[in-house]
Amino acid sequence: MKKGKQVASDNEPPSYQEATAGYEEMETQFACDDKSIRRTFIRKVYAILMTQLLVTVGIVCLFTFCAPVRFYIQTHPSLYMASYIMFFITYIALSCCGDLRRQFPWNVILLVLFTLSMGFMMGFVSSFYNTKSVALCLGITAMVCFSVTIFSFQSKIDVTSCQGVLFSLCMVMLLCAITISIVVPFGYVPWLHAIYAVIGAILFTLFLAFDTQLLLGNKRYAISPEEYIFATLSLYLDIIYLFSFLLQIMGGGRE
Repeated sequence: MKKGKQVASDNEPPSYQEATAGYEEMETQFACDDKSIRRTFIRKVYAILMTQLLVTVGIVCLFTFCAPVRFYIQTHPSLYMASYIMFFITYIALSCCGDLRRQFPWNVILLVLFTLSMGFMMGFVSSFYNTKSVALCLGITAMVCFSVTIFSFQSKIDVTSCQGVLFSLCMVMLLCAITISIVVPFGYVPWLHAIYAVIGAILFTLFLAFDTQLLLGNKRYAISPEEYIFATLSLYLDIIYLFSFLLQIMGGGRE
């Protein structure tokens, strides 16, 4: 009888805790692996982004502080058009062609061309402002980016769920741009342009927080770690547009 009871107990099904123990270990392992991949992804994106920003700031400083270079580019506006065409082509390729932006080394080549063209455009625009204004706007942009990054890391507010607010601001900007394009032929309206620039600065500050939280992946929506080029592109454009709108607000023309 004891042997029979022993055999019956050996054939008893495992408890719930025993059956789910293996799954819990697998889930824990997957979570750790996902965090490790996300951290590597974030480091890669910020490393590329810092390289882009250093190149751009270097070009802006060269075009702003070096008088011979400033004079040359201001007297050759065709170079700006060429850089804009390169910017447009590389931006379309990186944004719309998913296979291309994930294919090495073409993604890196396109990103380098994109950064150089955008840096040249920002340098050309900055050359028409006085040096103090450019330096001030660079400093303010850096402080805003630092503050937004800290906010995105620490805040519980989910900016990725605020697409409606961002879309509304985009529509307001579009209406302001249309109004300016209609009014400018009849005369420049400073306050209308100032409103447009302020809305633009606010909008791209919010976009910077939005894209940063997508990068971190700690909110409702997240970007795939495979899309490190697209993530870098988004953050870089947010920062560049923020700088350009700040320059329009506070920048003083060169005498």
